[in-house]
Amino acid sequence: MSNNITITFPDGNTKLVEKGISGFELANQISKSLAKESVAIKIDGQVCDLSLPLNQDCKVIIIKKDNEEALNIIRHDCAHVMAEAVQTLFPGTQVTIGPSIENGFYYDFARKEPFTLSDLPKIEKKMHEIINKGEKFTREVWSRDDAISFFKNKGEEYKVELIEGLNPDEDITIYKQGEWLDLCRGPHMLSTKQIGKGFKLMKVAGAYWRGDSNKTMLTRIYGTAWRNEKELENYLQQIEEAEKRDHRKLGKEMDLFHFQEEAPGAVFWHPKGWQLFQSLINYMRSRQDKAGYVETNTPDMMDKSLWETSGHWEKFSEMMFRTEAKDDKIYAIKPMNCPGAVEIFKQGLKSYRDLPLLMSEFGKVHRYEPSGALHGLMRVRAFTQDDAHIFCTEDQITEESKTVCDLILSIYKDFGFDDVRIKFSDRPEKRVGDDAVWDKAEEALKQAMEATELKYTLNPGEGAFYGPKLEFVLRDAIGRDWQCGTLQVDLNLPGRLGATYIAEDGQKKIPVMLHRALFGSLERFTGILIEHYAGHLPLWLSPSQVMVTTITSETDNYAFEVKELLKKNGLRAEADIRNEKIGYKIREHSNSKIPVILAVGKKEAEEKTVSVRRLGSQETKVVKLDELIKDLQQESLSPIN
Repeated sequence: MSNNITITFPDGNTKLVEKGISGFELANQISKSLAKESVAIKIDGQVCDLSLPLNQDCKVIIIKKDNEEALNIIRHDCAHVMAEAVQTLFPGTQVTIGPSIENGFYYDFARKEPFTLSDLPKIEKKMHEIINKGEKFTREVWSRDDAISFFKNKGEEYKVELIEGLNPDEDITIYKQGEWLDLCRGPHMLSTKQIGKGFKLMKVAGAYWRGDSNKTMLTRIYGTAWRNEKELENYLQQIEEAEKRDHRKLGKEMDLFHFQEEAPGAVFWHPKGWQLFQSLINYMRSRQDKAGYVETNTPDMMDKSLWETSGHWEKFSEMMFRTEAKDDKIYAIKPMNCPGAVEIFKQGLKSYRDLPLLMSEFGKVHRYEPSGALHGLMRVRAFTQDDAHIFCTEDQITEESKTVCDLILSIYKDFGFDDVRIKFSDRPEKRVGDDAVWDKAEEALKQAMEATELKYTLNPGEGAFYGPKLEFVLRDAIGRDWQCGTLQVDLNLPGRLGATYIAEDGQKKIPVMLHRALFGSLERFTGILIEHYAGHLPLWLSPSQVMVTTITSETDNYAFEVKELLKKNGLRAEADIRNEKIGYKIREHSNSKIPVILAVGKKEAEEKTVSVRRLGSQETKVVKLDELIKDLQQESLSPIN
């Protein structure tokens, strides 16, 4: 029996090695520099420790520290080091759960006296000491009884509960770094030294054990970790810039919207905010009209039975608001628009000649989001989707999907988003329909993507419960990613709700349903726009385009004359004739992000001119009023004009 195994690399090359070789030894055989840069190994698609022995033929990818996949491992290692630092500095503290998360990591701690921000510098200093020691991460498999006994003796009741909740057949894996250890599935790097200095503790928050408000309140310490100090510095600068651009802060300064406790997760739109919101709808309506969509509207509340048939009640009910009427019927406020769209499609006989049928809807939906997850316009409970449902034949999936992709990318370009990533999300664990239907839907969407020749990455298990989807991710002005538009291929819902059309052979067939959103949530897209532009919206989108300010009260009449002339020529203009200094007025309206501020004094009134200052500029320019109007009219044209 051979003592050798075959390793296959991503480029297709193979290497015959001795059975039992570790990932680190393999990397070292290839090159010492590769071994030095390596942090983990991916074996047949699963990320593992470099110390793990390779015992059979397999496909292997060596993960280096500069690889994107290394970040999760670095962050998880950092969480373990933080937990060791905390228990060293604050004996008696229990550690619970500490995963890596987007941009960083956290750990939840049980301690009589909660941690505060003032504790973080001390913990961070101790973390640097632990990292500098370069303690090796080692993996051990313990028996369930030994693990429970160890953590009980240590007073770690939360660890005992976690172990007791594991599948009886699951290995109990323990990771050590020096003398300190924790229950963990891994993987980890070879030593703490590999973490480096690119980390920082960020904040402290309260968190219930296992997210249950009936259980103990723990203290959660958040940190961020990166591959090097330069990446950390860039991220901290991004955070600082993001705070300046926070749409909640800018929304208040621009008088766009507010939230209040009586309607959690729902927006109170002020006149200027509603103007911006309607500008987005008008733009999208025009684009959809030109693309051949017909607009519909469906009820906000429908009987429970419809949601049971569609599958939403089983798969999505925890997110649904519901109410019981006097006739004892249970109704649900719609969390999605799709069942209503199918009900419209079913009215009247449809033929293959009617397909594809493109039905759009600016549908208001409601979803229960935990109060702790709500975040301004970005995470709400009530929002408007620029939804559409395309009913088509299987033969039309590729062409219709390609058309939607082209439309989405064109729209994002109009709003200043040129960097767009596409993710392909396949079947989730909770879903309707059998695997054969999912196979067909996923293959159809893949063929559509190949036809577009657009690049995409896989996002396993993140599809909708009724079909696979594409997610369109925008990168904003400061490098943050926002998932907005989606395209989903659905071979399940139309059949569940009884939708059919008469095919060319005269037989009834179930149509394919493409679910499509372009902005996604209009509320969220508004927030993204505000932050992307830091409130300096393009003139065509700005709710208040021009502010006319007076230098003295003698020019009040001229200010009103200018304002009315601007409005007559299609511009959104206001006048400020308050008895305040001109410098004060300009600062106030600049803070409100009004793009064009005009100042008029006695000389301007006599010469029919205005003094113009643009948002973000200190320069003022005197121009003829008729010339300014002509220029602003051109500049304020929507991209669809």
